[in-house]
Amino acid sequence: IGVGGMGTGHVRAFLNYPDVRIIAVCDVRDANAQRAKQIVDQRYGDTACAAYRDFRELLARPDIDAIVMACPDHWHVLVGLEAARRGKHMYFEKPLSMSIGENKAMRDAVRRSGVVFQFGTQQRSSENYRRACELVRNGKIGQLKTIMVGSATAPRNRVHPVQPVPAGFDYEMWLGPAPWAPYCDERCTRNWTHISDYSLGCLSGAWGIHDIDIAQWALEADHTGPVETEGRGGFMRGGLYDTAEWWEVEHRYANGVTLIHMDMPNALKRAWQFRLQWMSMLFLGSEGWIHASRQNLTTHPAGLARLTIGPNEKRVIHSNDHRRNFLDAVRSGGGTISPIEAAVRSDSVCHHAHVALRLGRKLRWDPAREEFIGDPQANRMLARPMRAPWRI
Repeated sequence: IGVGGMGTGHVRAFLNYPDVRIIAVCDVRDANAQRAKQIVDQRYGDTACAAYRDFRELLARPDIDAIVMACPDHWHVLVGLEAARRGKHMYFEKPLSMSIGENKAMRDAVRRSGVVFQFGTQQRSSENYRRACELVRNGKIGQLKTIMVGSATAPRNRVHPVQPVPAGFDYEMWLGPAPWAPYCDERCTRNWTHISDYSLGCLSGAWGIHDIDIAQWALEADHTGPVETEGRGGFMRGGLYDTAEWWEVEHRYANGVTLIHMDMPNALKRAWQFRLQWMSMLFLGSEGWIHASRQNLTTHPAGLARLTIGPNEKRVIHSNDHRRNFLDAVRSGGGTISPIEAAVRSDSVCHHAHVALRLGRKLRWDPAREEFIGDPQANRMLARPMRAPWRI
């Protein structure tokens, strides 16, 4: 469901699993849906793959066991809630949602339905990040003090003229629960992630959720989160984009660890290790450090990178294939490496940052009650209104 760039990548990937049969695709752009259908039909040598505009029609089919959800961020939870209601297992692209309230609704639906849920934070199925987390959990850099995340950088902002809606594109459905806005091509291409009606930008879906999720994993915080958040930043203005342009946000945990989330220019000012790889993360301990990215794992002392984690030490789930991990869980009824609770907690950290930047003040968070402490204004931002007729 959703076969733009990301979704089409999933189509091509899942076609390589012999125990999977893709029988339907869905997109509000007819051209996207027909392209995906053609890819599937060519692989199977028939014309059986169905193409839909409305995800509800696809989900109503009783012969579908599982879905991949790869829509724009503002649609994630609405598609997910309907999938759970229909009993469909789901591989769910990040981020989880547009608000903490939506996160909790999604968690409730998954628990109630009993479906298998895999969050698309595929870095958990990566050797570099798995090794970094195991080294941190086992105290190989001493006491963990600080985690730094250098996220993606926002694009240059500019004004885009209003354009006619192209034929074969259901723009009203694309907007869905978001406020109505005049059409322009840029609004509905990849850069919708930098428009706050549809995404939190680089704080979350445009990159941040990837490394925030690994920080949570390293901290063994899949069922909790930070207790304080504060920071500074600026939002894009004067054009189509209006998400965070630059930021430095500090999240403090009850165990004393500080997670610092920054755009890359600010990360480069904070620590020289970010020069090793753009969009990466750094673990600082009392006896060493670990710099992790998709491309590299660098440690100090250097020998840590080659250290063997013993059978009696703390281990994380070992997966080298995020999709395969999901499919195995569907078949076995077991857990996934990125379950719904981890998704909620990691995604919520991104929302803490967003709320703190918007309000410009320190926030205190109760991880058990999942609400801000003594701050009614911040708690009102736990939910977002939806344009009728859409609702949770």
